[in-house]
Amino acid sequence: MIEENKQDERLIILDTETTGINPREGHRIVEIGCVEMINRQLTGRSYHVYVKPMAQGMQMVMDQEVINIHGLTDDFLRDKPVFGQIAQEFINFIQGARLVIHNAKFDVGFMDHEFAMMRGLPKTTDICSITDTLKVSKDEFGSPKTLDYLARFYKVDKLIDRTYHGALIDAQLLAFVYIEMTRKQATLNLQSGDSQAEDANAIRRVTLNRAKLKVLTATADEVTEHEKRLSIVNDEGATPLWHN
Repeated sequence: MIEENKQDERLIILDTETTGINPREGHRIVEIGCVEMINRQLTGRSYHVYVKPMAQGMQMVMDQEVINIHGLTDDFLRDKPVFGQIAQEFINFIQGARLVIHNAKFDVGFMDHEFAMMRGLPKTTDICSITDTLKVSKDEFGSPKTLDYLARFYKVDKLIDRTYHGALIDAQLLAFVYIEMTRKQATLNLQSGDSQAEDANAIRRVTLNRAKLKVLTATADEVTEHEKRLSIVNDEGATPLWHN
């Protein structure tokens, strides 16, 4: 389940693009995209940066298969900052927030790998709490679902052009998905927090000085028709529930 949103809690919807799938094999972050949300509303604030991936003092060369996914070429990244140049401003943006990430293990793994390569930087969980919408989708649907699946399910897939899976683009899409995923929760929070809101399932008590209910009695003809219907039921071998 999605952890309950706290009033005015700052959420950062985050995604990254990388040179590969495993930071322990030397792969690096090449793009970070974040959008800010408070009270389930996008604030308009975002953080977006492209990063030149480095290995042993030289720019890494990406496989074409990876380039086909996010559309970022080696030439495009050549004049971009390295991670060390943007690390502190990135930390400043996310610090103290709850991160909402689809498949958080992947993104946080890369972030922690990048942080660990620099002296004095914290781990992600030291400065942020994390909600993984991939795990949430498993709870909701019985199996983990992709961001594409969730976007189609919640009918927000047409709100963002995703020709390429850019980090900021995917963060924006995940924000729309998250809003829909938490819509029921927002309704429940409103009912529990607003004394004027009525719960349809709550017990409603009537006052003792209420007007008496009008009692309608059956006519003689209606009683006769009722007895005829009961005789038919009896002939079929059944017995009315109130006779049991």
